[in-house]
Amino acid sequence: MFDFEHHLATTLTGLHFATTTLLTFVLRRLGYIQASHLPIVDLIKFVLFANFSIVGMNVSLMWNSVGFYQIAKLSMIPVSCLLEVVLDKVRYSRDTKLSIIVVLLGVAVCTVTDVSVNTKGFLAAIIAVRSTSLQQYYVHHLQRTYSLGSFNLLGHTAPAQAASLLLCGPVVDYLLTSKRVDTFPYTWTSVSSLFTQYAALIFL
Repeated sequence: MFDFEHHLATTLTGLHFATTTLLTFVLRRLGYIQASHLPIVDLIKFVLFANFSIVGMNVSLMWNSVGFYQIAKLSMIPVSCLLEVVLDKVRYSRDTKLSIIVVLLGVAVCTVTDVSVNTKGFLAAIIAVRSTSLQQYYVHHLQRTYSLGSFNLLGHTAPAQAASLLLCGPVVDYLLTSKRVDTFPYTWTSVSSLFTQYAALIFL
């Protein structure tokens, strides 16, 4: 199961979104998700940001140390704040600005002192941070613009992400790890672990 998660992470994420799609369909039938509208152009933009975020984070974890990966995730906070300042003209308090400066200093120190940082890993981290920050910003933007709740938005985005990741995931995973989805040893233990994950996802 660990090998599937580690080497075929993009495909596994697609399967997770497929499970989420099934869950949103059930919730819609039960009336917990109301009918709503999201333009196809905005949906495509969101899916691109989200999928680049997923692949970027997976690649960043593969090519960097766990410590640098966590630092890269932490740096999304100031990047997200910068997007809000530039795009929405948000003004932060002095205390918030000081907190962001502390985070940036910590990221800079860890980047310099972490000897395991390499060029391709650093570039992967930049792509991951930028795309994830854009995704988070776009979530709030779509919710405000189209008055969408979190489940409503998920009902629009999950099917598109599931389809795109299941279509491209095996190719991306093969290019990154040289491992094919069809050659994974599908034993009773690995398959049951996958089903357990998806069953747990429904209740989370």
